[in-house]
Amino acid sequence: MRRTLAILGSVVCAAAAFAAGPAPKGNLILIGGGDKPKDAMAKFVELAGGPQALIVAIPTASEEPDTGSYYVKLFKEEYGCTNVTSLDIKTKADAMRPDLAGLAAKAGGIFFGGGDQVRITNALLDTPVGAAIAAAFERGAVVGGTSAGTACQSDPMITGEGDFTVIRADIVELKPGLGFFRGVIVDQHFIKRQRENRLFAVILEHPDLLGVGIDEATAVWVRPDRTFQVLGHSSVIVIDASAATLSRQPAEKAKPLLGAHGLKVHVLLPGETFDLATRTVVLVPAPGAAAAAASLRVVNPRSLHRTTAARE
Repeated sequence: MRRTLAILGSVVCAAAAFAAGPAPKGNLILIGGGDKPKDAMAKFVELAGGPQALIVAIPTASEEPDTGSYYVKLFKEEYGCTNVTSLDIKTKADAMRPDLAGLAAKAGGIFFGGGDQVRITNALLDTPVGAAIAAAFERGAVVGGTSAGTACQSDPMITGEGDFTVIRADIVELKPGLGFFRGVIVDQHFIKRQRENRLFAVILEHPDLLGVGIDEATAVWVRPDRTFQVLGHSSVIVIDASAATLSRQPAEKAKPLLGAHGLKVHVLLPGETFDLATRTVVLVPAPGAAAAAASLRVVNPRSLHRTTAARE
């Protein structure tokens, strides 16, 4: 009992310092929903410490009773993990349990399943389990998620409520999120479900934050150095309004229209890397690219024209 109380005391202190403290040592593997890319899931297991590491599944977002057992089976059968458990947390009262907080504190990997992200934050924020997850991430555990389990990782987070047919002020509901994906607002199922309107609307009202839209069967691997790499099979969209000229126009019987000039939008493909601190794409030369570039001959268009004319 004393050991459990000591664990809870340490994780609460760590969580209190999380928001203002130095960059955490943990990684994030965040999937945009749909099929879970093999490379992303394998990277999650690797970062957790390998198949023998303690992996904790958080099925809280789902109302399906077998979600926890699904993730235990997935990690064991498809990725050879031998030490997987699910935390049966449905309410804030569940997240107050010291035994569950102790498991979360010791985990090498913590994975959030899909469903409704509000169920996650309602249950975990300001609880011992929530604090234990933050402390584990701070010391170096990997946090993963898919769909709602990805949406909850930014602060604020998009709840899924609002009018997404327009780009207007105050039409997308936001609530406090877990805050592990710092400096962004993240969205998921992004291209598949055409969710660009809602992310544009949010970022035009919060230009200090980056919008990161992750498509299905695609993931971002967010590293402690504040870069992320795209994994999986589709694209990640980044929206940057930090240097844009923003405007809003009143509308009769409707919320104001939002406008922007000089907005930056990046469409990142699998394997590409983005630097969150500098808000730039990290260009990594492909093998042999330097030699290929050196072999290119610069052609003067005028000389090409003269040569063609002479042949004619």
